[in-house]
Amino acid sequence: MGNIKKFGTFGGVFTPTLLTILGVIMYLRLGWVVGNAGLFGALVIIVISYAITLTTALSMSAITTNIKLGAGGAYAIISQALGLEVGGSLGIPRYVSQGLAVTMYIFGFREGWLMVFPDHSAFLVDLLVFIVLFGIAYKSADLAIKTQYIVMGVIFLSLISIVIAATQGTMTNASENALTWGNFSGLEGSTNEKFWIVFAVFFPASTGIMAGANMSGELKDPRTSIPSGTLWAIGLSFIVYILLAIWISFSASEYELVNNFNIIIEKSFFPPLVIAGVLGATFSSALASLIGSSRILFAMGQHRVLPKGEWLEYQDGAGQPRNAMIVTGILIFSTMLLRDLNAIAPLVTMFFLITYAMLNVVVIIEQRLGLISFRPIFVVHKSIPWLGLIGSLLAMFIINP
Repeated sequence: MGNIKKFGTFGGVFTPTLLTILGVIMYLRLGWVVGNAGLFGALVIIVISYAITLTTALSMSAITTNIKLGAGGAYAIISQALGLEVGGSLGIPRYVSQGLAVTMYIFGFREGWLMVFPDHSAFLVDLLVFIVLFGIAYKSADLAIKTQYIVMGVIFLSLISIVIAATQGTMTNASENALTWGNFSGLEGSTNEKFWIVFAVFFPASTGIMAGANMSGELKDPRTSIPSGTLWAIGLSFIVYILLAIWISFSASEYELVNNFNIIIEKSFFPPLVIAGVLGATFSSALASLIGSSRILFAMGQHRVLPKGEWLEYQDGAGQPRNAMIVTGILIFSTMLLRDLNAIAPLVTMFFLITYAMLNVVVIIEQRLGLISFRPIFVVHKSIPWLGLIGSLLAMFIINP
């Protein structure tokens, strides 16, 4: 077991977190969000989403710098703080939602692929992507992280293509509501309600913050890598979303934004690069979630939270949780057969938010009890976990009461 490869902050935390946040919603739904909510409304949505994510990330940073963290990310944090019963009851839905997220990203990849090759069989595309993903993840986490570096390059180039478009004068075609609150013309219902519908569409974009923490068992120094990698990824992606929203609001009309999901692709300088970005983003998000979910299952096996725990915790010589990976592959493949993701997407977001709420609860409890054992290197103000908890609960009610 001596040759297990451990990862640093950049490869193990920053890259998977950033790639999960800069995903399919950025490319295919941000224009729609701006078209409905107006630039001002879209910026408010981005800020609220990131406020919930950031407060939770700060709470997570406080906990991870206080304990020696094993495998399993958020599951490990909650089990160590509140006991295995609570950890397990949250770990199982957390694991399933992480698995469902893989299916969601595979379907997102297929949407992008069919834009380029409309006559390809949808199911065949899904199946092939699943096989490639599983092959990379099964081979090793190291190969997966190297794959993610390539994807990061592609996404960077796709953003450059958008920057060039902006300098070439696309920003003269401003939508009527570029600087104001939107008309929400693409939705039925009352205006107040519509704002939250648009928020619910955008919010999953900001939920990738666990991608690095899920790798906790394979980081050289999780106590410093998880806080710094996660916070840098949140900061950088926030800037990207804000600038993209400003650019697209000045580059297309309200009608185009609301009715054309591919507007960001079409308005860019070199559309094929942005399509490659969509494919890369969905592929790498699926890869990060696949690796993350198998690590959660492996950790639950180690703690004997599930039956057949000793079988689930099996690792090969390179430290890869092979059996947990096989079970996860079967779960993902069976959810792929459902074919309808609109039913699944809100569920995934709910489970993420439950996890966020619990992470904040852990910090609130530990701060309130004033335990001598709670001495995080990364100290947060007492209001931060409360804001994170209230924000997470509010978001749950907004997205699906």
